[in-house]
Amino acid sequence: MSPFLLTRTLPEDATEAALSADVLHGLTRTPKALPPKWFYDARGSELFEEITRLPEYYPTRAEREILLDRAPEIAAASGAHTLVELGSGSSEKTRHLLDALPSLHSYVPVDVSESALTGAAKALLEERPGLNVHALIADFTRGLALPGTPGPRLVAFLGGTIGNLLPAERAVFLRSVRSLLAPGDALLLGTDLVKDEDVLVRAYDDASGVTAAFNKNVLSVIARELGADVDPDDFEHVALWDREQEWIEMRLRARFALTVKIPELDLVVPFEAGEEMRTEISAKFRQEGVRTELAAAELELTHWWTDTEGRFALSLATAS
Repeated sequence: MSPFLLTRTLPEDATEAALSADVLHGLTRTPKALPPKWFYDARGSELFEEITRLPEYYPTRAEREILLDRAPEIAAASGAHTLVELGSGSSEKTRHLLDALPSLHSYVPVDVSESALTGAAKALLEERPGLNVHALIADFTRGLALPGTPGPRLVAFLGGTIGNLLPAERAVFLRSVRSLLAPGDALLLGTDLVKDEDVLVRAYDDASGVTAAFNKNVLSVIARELGADVDPDDFEHVALWDREQEWIEMRLRARFALTVKIPELDLVVPFEAGEEMRTEISAKFRQEGVRTELAAAELELTHWWTDTEGRFALSLATAS
């Protein structure tokens, strides 16, 4: 077996088609909304990396602390020979798990970005020449078929990204993950936890304005890819805590009445002054809620690890 294989499960034009469909649907509904995945072009990814280093943004540091402190326990509990990472990106955090899994045979990173996958694989194979990497260009929210690698397999979904899904979407996602698991396989799930409202809001509305620029970047993506005549400066960044749903919402608020024309979609979108468009939810969790959602997908929570301040959790679940 070659140490690096790359399998494309998405058509070459899948990203463009998905963006068009999401923008058409999101900007013609009430209230307007766009999925957060469109933040992440090259500039958006740079901004997010900057966000992870901000003093206000604790999730990345908290999750890294757990991985550094608990990776041997996670490895022992899973006994994994294959590590599958959904939304792998640069695979930076995954290195802690790779180092802790003594019997690891294969790493299967899954991402929509071919450049991210190939770049991460090159770095990993230079560091770990005995590792087999089988990368998948795939959208894990739309169903997934894993390559034939040795079990047990540990499927990792880190970063609290599951919080970007609405409850019904989370249920569908967890059931799809359950369908991938054979006896002995496990899911390692990262979840940000409910905490003081001020701490949460500051994490998504930092004093230096990096998150605001990140939020507005979705407009730059639409302008570049779909020819939209939209100026990000015509919108302001909004982050608020929804106490009932227990999630942060990021929105873009029109500073004045304006019209956005998107010729690629033959679409004209009016915004009233002060009208808000949701660009992200980031749900926060409690242990019992995570246990309940996993159980609904026929997954049993077996291990729960948090950072020392109890801000973030990694949980291990197996097929029930």
